[in-house]
Amino acid sequence: MKMNDLLGNEVSRLGFGAMRLPQTADGAVDQAAVQEMVDYCMSHGVNYFDTAYVYHSGFSETALRDALKKYPRESYYLANKFPGHVIADSYDTAAIFQEQLDRCGTDYFDYYLLHNVYENSIDTYMDPRWDILGFLKEQKRLGKIRHLGLSTHARPENLERFLDFAGDAMEFCQIQLNYMDWSLQQGNVKYEMLEKRGLPLIIMEPLRGGKLASLPEDIEAKLRALRPDEGMAAWSFRYLQNLPNVKVVLSGMSTLPQLEENVRTFSEGAPQTAEESALLEVLAEEMKDALPCTRCRYCCDGCPMGLDIPMLIHAYNDLKYSGSNMVIAMQFDAIPPEKQPDACIGCGACSAVCPQGIDIPAAMRELPDLIKQSPSWAEVCRQREEARRKQLGL
Repeated sequence: MKMNDLLGNEVSRLGFGAMRLPQTADGAVDQAAVQEMVDYCMSHGVNYFDTAYVYHSGFSETALRDALKKYPRESYYLANKFPGHVIADSYDTAAIFQEQLDRCGTDYFDYYLLHNVYENSIDTYMDPRWDILGFLKEQKRLGKIRHLGLSTHARPENLERFLDFAGDAMEFCQIQLNYMDWSLQQGNVKYEMLEKRGLPLIIMEPLRGGKLASLPEDIEAKLRALRPDEGMAAWSFRYLQNLPNVKVVLSGMSTLPQLEENVRTFSEGAPQTAEESALLEVLAEEMKDALPCTRCRYCCDGCPMGLDIPMLIHAYNDLKYSGSNMVIAMQFDAIPPEKQPDACIGCGACSAVCPQGIDIPAAMRELPDLIKQSPSWAEVCRQREEARRKQLGL
């Protein structure tokens, strides 16, 4: 297993993400299968394990606890996250943190993150009423957190706003990144920003929820012509391996064969060439079939409704590619009604000045229906709580 230095620790470049653990027929975590996968990780050099308060309705934390308890605590690195993105008035920050320590059966977390810092949660994380950051800094001083960071799906400008607020409290950052999101979700902008700030990266969704593990036939044929024995998932992983500030790539593996294949990718095989990485970016543009917005913002100057049109077109392109996208839906939860795409009056002033000749009003008419196809974060939380209560027999 190839290793990297992450804030003074030697961590595996492949991390075990515990958001998509194997499940039994009734939807419960399959503990026997989790144990088999964790044992394989530990015997093949994978030593970074990532969970969160909300994963599997809380059972992800206990599943890792039970699977890792046979191993010395210093033989692996455990990452967990504070659920500030779903905080309510009844939440007790200290109680939640202690519950996580108990669920994980540990006295400390090697890496601890503010979970899902994005447009609709930034103000919660910055709210002095909760003082979440102050509490977690104190836990770090007490040794219960070794390294403090954040995970985020925020747009670059909002991510920068939060990082300015947090100052030097943030030591690392976890973002969604792959060769598709390098441009589709401004991953290139976020990567450069975080690298300049000296924040090493943990990567989530390297396969975009599995979408990059199975590509259109013509795209796969082009890649297999270059590397006949390389799986499609490996192409995405090797693309990320070429980015020097990427320290750990998390994969939410649900089966042992997936884990075995990924371990091989991170243990052997030739590095991806610069030409191969460039080809992936070209192929990504072909797969997106996106509106060619360059974010010049000429369209914004004359919009009578004051809409952030480039941001809306970015969301349109993402949703057209993915079919549905919870991240986009979450971001739109934070946009006031008068700035939503259905506020567009179809005047055409934007299209008249667009250098790319985009029919922007047509995209704005279609976008609300695309958003409705994506589950909102509130609905996801409701479903997770329902599943948790069902597993507990409540």
